[in-house]
Amino acid sequence: MSKILIRGAKVLGGDPQDVLIDGGTIAEVGTGLSAEGAEVVEAGGKVLLPGLVDLHTHLREPGREDSETVLTGTRAAASGGYTAVFAMANTFPVADTAGVVEQVWRLGREHGYCDVRPVGAVTVGLEGRKLAELGAMHESAAGVTVFSDDGKCVHDAVIMRRALEYVKAFDGVVAQHAQEPRLTEGAQMNEGVVSAELGLGGWPAVAEEAVIARDVLLADHVGSRVHICHLSTAGSVEIVRWAKSRGIRVTAEVTPHHLLLTDESVRTYDPVYKVNPPLRTERDVRALREALADGTIDIVATDHAPHPHEDKDCEWAAAAMGMVGLETALSVVQETMVDTGLLDWAGVADRMSFAPARIGRAEGHGRPVSAGEPANLTLVDTAYRGPVDPAGFASRSRNTPYEGRELPGRVTHTWLRGKATLVDGKLT
Repeated sequence: MSKILIRGAKVLGGDPQDVLIDGGTIAEVGTGLSAEGAEVVEAGGKVLLPGLVDLHTHLREPGREDSETVLTGTRAAASGGYTAVFAMANTFPVADTAGVVEQVWRLGREHGYCDVRPVGAVTVGLEGRKLAELGAMHESAAGVTVFSDDGKCVHDAVIMRRALEYVKAFDGVVAQHAQEPRLTEGAQMNEGVVSAELGLGGWPAVAEEAVIARDVLLADHVGSRVHICHLSTAGSVEIVRWAKSRGIRVTAEVTPHHLLLTDESVRTYDPVYKVNPPLRTERDVRALREALADGTIDIVATDHAPHPHEDKDCEWAAAAMGMVGLETALSVVQETMVDTGLLDWAGVADRMSFAPARIGRAEGHGRPVSAGEPANLTLVDTAYRGPVDPAGFASRSRNTPYEGRELPGRVTHTWLRGKATLVDGKLT
C-alpha cells in the first residue's frame, strides 16, 4: 500500500497540519512533512476527522435486498465519511443466531467499504418472549457486543432484566428502542397540536419516557450497561441526565433528523417524514441539541432506514417508517450543531467517532488522529453548501427528507486503514 500525504488539513478543526499515512497506519502528524513517492492530497483547509462510526444502521441484508444490501449500505457509509457501522438485527431472518450475525459480518469483510459490526437481537425473532443466543453471538466470529430489538421495544421488564444481566458478563450493552407498545397502538405521528389538527393518531412522548425510566433503573439494579436508541423528547433528556447524575451506566443517541426536523413537516402529509420515533416539537429539538452539546446525549446515530420507492410513495397511513441518513448525517450535524456554535469539530469527532466506537467496543475505530493510530479518516469540505440530490446517493434507497434542501459540508475523502474508499467525492 502506497504512502499518502494529506497536506494542510485542519485536524479536528484546529490549525492546518500534514498527516502522513504509511500502509494502514498514521506515520506522522506535523507541519512541512514530505515523503518520497507519496500520493499527495491537498486538503486546502478542509477538516480532517477520525472515520465516523454509526452505532445504528439498517443494512437490510439478508431478506430485504430490494431496500439495501451490505454492499450498497457500506458504499453509502463511505460516502458519508463512515469507516464502521453497526448493522441492526431486524433482517429476514432475524440476526438472533451466531450463523446470521456471522453472515452479515463476512459480507462486510468481503465488500471492504467500511467495517460492519452486526448487532444481535435481544429476543428470538424480535418477539420479546425468549432471550436470543446472546453468548453464542458474542463468541462467534462477529464478536457481537451490542444487542437490540430495534424496531420493537423489549417491553417485558423481566426479559429486559435478564438481557442486562447476561451481557454484563462480557461487558456488552443492550440498546433499547424505547416505545411502550400499548401507548402507541395506531399512532402515526407525535401526539400534540399538529396531530390533533391533522386528525392523525398521536404518539405520546411518555411512551418513550416511561420505558427509558424503567430501563435506567433496571440497569442500575443490575449494574449493567444500557443504551437508549434514537432519543427524541425533552422529557427523555431529563431522565437520562438524572440517571447519569446518579452514576447509572446509561448512554444515549440522537438522530440527525431529530436534531433538525419537527412535526410541522407532517403537515405536508409526505410519508418521507414518517419515522419511528416520530418527529417531535421545536421544544424537543432545542432540548436534544443542548443535550448533545453538554454530553447528556453521547452520540449521533443515523438510524439509516432505507425503503424501496413503493413503501414510501403511498398514502401516509400505509407508508413504512424511516429515513436514509448515512450520506447526509455529517451535513445535518454541521448545520444544527457546528454552524450554530453548539459544538466545535472536536466535539463532532467525539459524538460521531470516539464515543460510538467506545460504546460499541469497535476496536481500531474512534482513535485519535496521531502517529501510530489506524488510518481511519475522513476529510470534509466544510465551506461547501449545496442542495441534496438523492439521485446521486450510493444507497439503494432514496427516502431522504432533505431532497432539494441546501445543507453545508461535503465529505471528499474517506480512508479505511489507509485505503481510500472515497476520493474527491467519488467511491473508489
